[in-house]
Order: sequence, then C-alpha cells, then structure tokens
Amino acid sequence: MNFIEWLKVILLGVIEGITEWLPISSTGHLILVDEFVKLKQSAEFMEMFNVVIQLGAILAVVVLYWSKLWPFRMPKGREGSLVSKWCDIDKIVLWLKIVVACLPAMVIGLPLDDWMDEHLHNGIVVAVALIFYGVVFIFIENYNKKRTARITSLNELTFKDALLIGAFQTLSLIPGTSRSGSTIIGGILIGTSRELAAEFTFFLAIPVMFGASALKLLKFGLGFEKIELAVLVVGMLVAFVVSILAIKFLMGYIKKHDFKAFGWYRIVLGIIVLAYFIFN
Repeated sequence: MNFIEWLKVILLGVIEGITEWLPISSTGHLILVDEFVKLKQSAEFMEMFNVVIQLGAILAVVVLYWSKLWPFRMPKGREGSLVSKWCDIDKIVLWLKIVVACLPAMVIGLPLDDWMDEHLHNGIVVAVALIFYGVVFIFIENYNKKRTARITSLNELTFKDALLIGAFQTLSLIPGTSRSGSTIIGGILIGTSRELAAEFTFFLAIPVMFGASALKLLKFGLGFEKIELAVLVVGMLVAFVVSILAIKFLMGYIKKHDFKAFGWYRIVLGIIVLAYFIFN
C-alpha cells in the first residue's frame, strides 16, 4: 500500500474515534465516507473492517473507566464473605445491568444481521436516519427542559431502567441512527441525567461491540493477509487514541450544553447526503 492508502486508513480511524461516542452514528459516517474514500481492499474486508475497527474505540472506554468497571480487588482484612472480599458487589451488579441492557439488541440483531447488511447499509437509509433522529434529539431536549432527572448515579439505575435503555439501543441496528444516540435518548426519556445516560452508553458499548466484532470476524474468517491485518490494527489504534479525546470532550461538553447541536448537525448532514444520493 502506498502513502495515500495509509492516510485513508488513518482518516477512517479518526472518523470512527469521533463518531462512535458523539450521537451522530459511526457506522453511518463510515458508510458515507466509503463513497468518497475507498481503500483498495475487498468489499468483504471493508464490511468487517467498518465494524471491527470499533474495538479500538471500545478499548478507550475500558482504559478511561477502568476503576468504575473492574469488579475484582485484593481482599482487605478477614471480615465479609468470600465474594465480598474479592469482588466489588456494586460493580458486579453494574455488569449484570449492562448484560440485561444488551439482551434486546442480541435477540433482534443476531437473526437479522445478514438481512440488514444487504438491505440497510446504503446512503439513503443513513441519510433518512440522520435527519429523523436529529429531529428527535431536538424535540426531546426541548421536552426535557421541563423535567428534573430522577436518576443521577449508576447505583440508582434499576434493572428495569437498564432493559428499557437496551430496548432503545435496538434502534441503532439501522445504520445512521447512532448506538450512542439511541441509548442516550432512551436514558433521557426514562429520567437519567445527560451525564449518566452518556456514561452508561459507554459501558453498554463494551459487550455489544465485542459481540458484533466477533460475529464479523467469524464471518470473514481469521485467514488475514499481512496487509489486511496491518490495516485493521492501524485503524483500531487511531480509533483508540481519538476516542479518548472524543469521550473527554463529550463529557465536558454535556455538563454545560444539551444535545441540540448534534441534532442540527445530523439534520444538515442528512439533507446533504440525501441530495447527493438522489441526484447521483
């Protein structure tokens, strides 16, 4: 591969790292960018690449939130049960909530994966989803101004709340919707604060994206050519570094602002994309 091809890989990693966490759809952006920035790789590889590159972004969450996610610890003293000595029960419960929230996407997404790849991964679907959920974001933020969040910490989030957020995550099976966007919308609607909705969305991405990546890798097979493996690793590394910056930006941004700006961005981008595909 020449220098320009490697620049394309880096660009795709940057786009993934930014759009995975901002509620503007990473898969949708990668599908759109593929119209203009095409790597000299097979269609099968690119289909896998666009999903597995997200592992780099997920690892950024693991690194940034390790202290909140890692449930095991060295025991202190002799008091307490064997489980409580070695495990942080609150973190075990958090992981159980994450698993519960993943169930709706697994039940709906796994049997429909091939069908969605064939029928929904195109520019028109992405454009319509960008516009529609951009409008939804603006509407919900206007509605949310009159409400006070009833859930402001992970301990206050019930299993029922987690399941409801997971149900909203199924909307993101449609390219252009945004996994983070759909779960944040769900969180806000059931009464979480913006910060908590975003944070739980980050955690929910870990099993979802590991599962989706494993599925794509199994379909593609593990017989990578050296250049394919290099492309995948570079894309993931870039996505990892950019994701750390994007997550820190988003958490700082939503402390002072709502999500309307992302809604307007989605609408404008969706209109441009829709016009492009209609006239071409």
